[in-house]
Amino acid sequence: MRIAVVTDSNSGITQKQAKEMEVFVLPMPFMIDGETYFEDITLTQEDFYKRLGEDADISTSQPSPESVMNLWDDVLKDYDQLVHIPMSSGLSGSCETAMMLAEDEKYEGKVFVVNNQRISVTQLQSVKDAKLLISQGADAAKVKKRLEETKFDSSIFVTVDTLKYLKKGGRITPAAAILGTLLKIKPVLSIFGEKLDAYAKARTMKQAKLIMMNAIRKELETRLRDPECRHTHLAIAHTQNEEAAVEFMKEVQETYPEADIFIAPLSLSISCHIGPGCLALTATRKMVEEDENAPQ
Repeated sequence: MRIAVVTDSNSGITQKQAKEMEVFVLPMPFMIDGETYFEDITLTQEDFYKRLGEDADISTSQPSPESVMNLWDDVLKDYDQLVHIPMSSGLSGSCETAMMLAEDEKYEGKVFVVNNQRISVTQLQSVKDAKLLISQGADAAKVKKRLEETKFDSSIFVTVDTLKYLKKGGRITPAAAILGTLLKIKPVLSIFGEKLDAYAKARTMKQAKLIMMNAIRKELETRLRDPECRHTHLAIAHTQNEEAAVEFMKEVQETYPEADIFIAPLSLSISCHIGPGCLALTATRKMVEEDENAPQ
């Protein structure tokens, strides 16, 4: 049985990377000053940040039902089943839409939509996990089951460099943004499952990085039960801030020399709400099948 993995560009996977990984990526639509653009198709990272810097009116949207079904139909010409991994249902309606579309009789037993509460680099890890499970002989139903069982085995902590975009998106009041800017506050946000929440406040990026490190340490020691980070993927994510991300990775590696760490841009769906210059630290438990050394 041939099983495909489908996701959306909220995972941060580009069309080029999708071909290399042998997966399929649905481009997310963005409205910019009234026009529709599609991530990595008609909207590059460079163009996005240029328009963001020009104070263009940018908003996210979910893919149309037609675009979702057209992709599924194309994939199913060459595959028997597909696993569709959209962004977290708590952050977008695209997951609920996909689940509804999958109820169509023609997709019965063929399309399995996974609601595993991930976004950006943690969603990317879900795609890799799905590929791993398929390589180990799992069918689409089992992949969906495993990914949903482990959906809360990840955390994201993000440091925001400016309050401008949180204010613009209505996530904080203008008064709070002005006060926060005067006090040089850099909020640290958390994404756990379906919620984006305030986690802590810092005055400097150095302090913010320390807060994120302590938060991840707590996650590893308690919820993920992996204090030495031997069974957890770590990622340093950023919004147009790669140089700082590389430096941060060196600091993280000193603390967790055994860890598997990679660097990736945060998806544009997050970037449009928090702006450039941000850093994130994420932890995702490894998908290890039948490994007696993995944490139980």
